[in-house]
Amino acid sequence: MASIFPILLVLVAVVALMTCVALFTPKGPQQVVIRTALLISLTGCYLLWMVTYLAQLHPLIAPIRTIKTAP
Repeated sequence: MASIFPILLVLVAVVALMTCVALFTPKGPQQVVIRTALLISLTGCYLLWMVTYLAQLHPLIAPIRTIKTAP
């Protein structure tokens, strides 16, 4: 049985990256735009990965097995 550990591990990594982005964005007139774009991109990538990962763990439609018999 799969665990929730990979989801939490990747979440911690993404939060660490978001903290780095928020703290180390270069100063300038476009600082808020750059920071916002990077934070939204990280959030979107994490959510897309998490939904895909969970969909593979618990599919809505079970695979159908076909039994091939020799004639």
